[in-house]
Amino acid sequence: MELLELMKYRRSIHKYQGRQISREDMETIIEAGTYAPNAGGGQRSIIVGVRNAGLAEKIGRLNVARFDRSKLSGSYVSADQPSIIDDPTMKSGFYGAPAVCVVFAMKNFLYSIPDAFCCAENMALMAAELGISSCIVARGEETFAGEVGAALLREWNIPENYIARCFVTLGYCDGEYPLPKPRKPRRSKIIE
Repeated sequence: MELLELMKYRRSIHKYQGRQISREDMETIIEAGTYAPNAGGGQRSIIVGVRNAGLAEKIGRLNVARFDRSKLSGSYVSADQPSIIDDPTMKSGFYGAPAVCVVFAMKNFLYSIPDAFCCAENMALMAAELGISSCIVARGEETFAGEVGAALLREWNIPENYIARCFVTLGYCDGEYPLPKPRKPRRSKIIE
């Protein structure tokens, strides 16, 4: 699939089958993340891939535990693929995905957030190319803020000056793959 067609095809998936992705596919997805644009070519992001569905679920629950609904600007995503924005009863920010990649970046580096999200977008596009569904999930900072999260960071040997910025959930779509939403008009301009 050509790149623009792949971009038009990829969707954020919020319903996953229990089937795990292969280690080889996760390695390829992570490799794509390591080739993302990054400020000054510094390659500062750290990616941790989790192929343990139970651990992914545990982290997904940590992700929702501190979710502050008061900061939402809208309250509807999709009837076919509802998100935690649509359904406050959801207990996991990872929607049952059996695998997840955590993208860490330096805490006090000016460009750590854009670096992390460029990394996540590369991984989401690579996943789509491989036939794997994904969703980029924010709230990384809050997810590991408690003692349970801190223990995982120590276990994974994440440097103290790093913070989780985002996640890429990975798995296979449960149900029909969503169709694209119409593009809103007047979102772009070319000035000459």
